[in-house]
Amino acid sequence: MKAMNINPEQFSQLLAGDKPVLVDFWAPWCPYCVKITEAYDAIAAEYGEQIEVVKVNIDDYEPLSDEQGVDVIPTLILYQNGKAVDSIIAPESKAAIERFL
Repeated sequence: MKAMNINPEQFSQLLAGDKPVLVDFWAPWCPYCVKITEAYDAIAAEYGEQIEVVKVNIDDYEPLSDEQGVDVIPTLILYQNGKAVDSIIAPESKAAIERFL
Protein backbone atom coordinates (compact mmCIF):
# COMPACT_ATOMS: atom_id res chain seq x y z
CA MET A 1 0.00 0.00 0.00
CA LYS A 2 1.37 3.39 -0.99
CA ALA A 3 0.87 6.60 0.91
CA MET A 4 -1.95 8.55 -0.71
CA ASN A 5 -1.56 12.15 -1.84
CA ILE A 6 -4.28 14.27 -0.27
CA ASN A 7 -5.79 17.73 -0.69
CA PRO A 8 -6.66 20.27 2.04
CA GLU A 9 -10.24 18.99 2.38
CA GLN A 10 -9.02 15.41 2.90
CA PHE A 11 -6.39 16.72 5.33
CA SER A 12 -9.10 18.35 7.46
CA GLN A 13 -11.25 15.21 7.35
CA LEU A 14 -8.36 13.00 8.45
CA LEU A 15 -7.45 15.32 11.33
CA ALA A 16 -11.07 15.13 12.51
CA GLY A 17 -10.89 11.33 12.56
CA ASP A 18 -9.94 8.97 15.36
CA LYS A 19 -6.59 7.74 14.02
CA PRO A 20 -3.28 9.56 14.32
CA VAL A 21 -2.16 11.04 10.98
CA LEU A 22 1.38 11.10 9.60
CA VAL A 23 1.80 13.62 6.79
CA ASP A 24 4.79 13.88 4.46
CA PHE A 25 5.01 17.41 3.07
CA TRP A 26 6.98 16.92 -0.15
CA ALA A 27 7.48 18.00 -3.78
CA PRO A 28 8.25 15.95 -6.89
CA TRP A 29 11.27 18.15 -7.76
CA CYS A 30 12.90 17.44 -4.37
CA PRO A 31 15.48 14.63 -4.79
CA TYR A 32 15.46 13.75 -1.10
CA CYS A 33 11.66 13.60 -1.07
CA VAL A 34 11.78 11.10 -3.92
CA LYS A 35 14.56 9.17 -2.17
CA ILE A 36 12.45 8.48 0.95
CA THR A 37 9.30 7.53 -1.00
CA GLU A 38 10.01 3.80 -0.79
CA ALA A 39 10.59 3.95 2.97
CA TYR A 40 7.50 6.09 3.51
CA ASP A 41 5.35 3.74 1.42
CA ALA A 42 6.68 0.84 3.51
CA ILE A 43 5.52 2.69 6.65
CA ALA A 44 2.08 3.13 5.04
CA ALA A 45 1.90 -0.59 4.27
CA GLU A 46 3.09 -1.70 7.69
CA TYR A 47 1.29 0.79 9.94
CA GLY A 48 -1.78 1.63 7.84
CA GLU A 49 -4.15 -0.10 10.25
CA GLN A 50 -3.05 2.02 13.24
CA ILE A 51 -2.23 5.36 11.60
CA GLU A 52 -3.19 7.30 8.48
CA VAL A 53 -0.02 7.72 6.38
CA VAL A 54 -0.49 10.39 3.69
CA LYS A 55 1.36 12.97 1.61
CA VAL A 56 0.79 16.62 0.67
CA ASN A 57 2.47 18.02 -2.43
CA ILE A 58 3.51 21.53 -1.37
CA ASP A 59 3.51 22.75 -4.98
CA ASP A 60 -0.18 21.90 -5.29
CA TYR A 61 -1.20 23.06 -1.81
CA GLU A 62 1.29 25.72 -0.75
CA PRO A 63 -1.17 27.54 1.55
CA LEU A 64 -1.64 24.32 3.54
CA SER A 65 2.08 23.73 3.95
CA ASP A 66 2.57 27.38 4.94
CA GLU A 67 -0.27 27.10 7.46
CA GLN A 68 1.42 24.03 8.97
CA GLY A 69 4.77 25.84 9.28
CA VAL A 70 6.62 23.71 6.73
CA ASP A 71 9.81 25.52 5.69
CA VAL A 72 11.98 22.57 4.62
CA ILE A 73 11.04 19.44 2.73
CA PRO A 74 10.60 16.63 3.27
CA THR A 75 8.96 17.34 6.60
CA LEU A 76 6.90 14.65 8.28
CA ILE A 77 4.37 15.85 10.85
CA LEU A 78 2.48 13.58 13.24
CA TYR A 79 -1.02 14.73 14.21
CA GLN A 80 -3.10 13.35 17.07
CA ASN A 81 -6.55 14.57 18.04
CA GLY A 82 -6.39 17.17 15.28
CA LYS A 83 -3.15 18.79 16.48
CA ALA A 84 0.47 18.54 15.39
CA VAL A 85 2.40 16.76 18.13
CA ASP A 86 5.83 16.29 16.55
CA SER A 87 7.77 16.60 13.31
CA ILE A 88 10.91 15.31 11.67
CA ILE A 89 12.82 16.79 8.76
CA ALA A 90 14.47 14.59 6.13
CA PRO A 91 14.44 11.22 7.89
CA GLU A 92 17.26 9.06 6.55
CA SER A 93 15.47 5.69 6.53
CA LYS A 94 12.39 3.66 7.36
CA ALA A 95 13.98 2.92 10.73
CA ALA A 96 14.29 6.66 11.42
CA ILE A 97 10.60 7.13 10.63
CA GLU A 98 9.71 4.20 12.91
CA ARG A 99 11.76 5.71 15.76
CA PHE A 100 9.93 9.00 15.20
CA LEU A 101 6.56 7.26 15.48
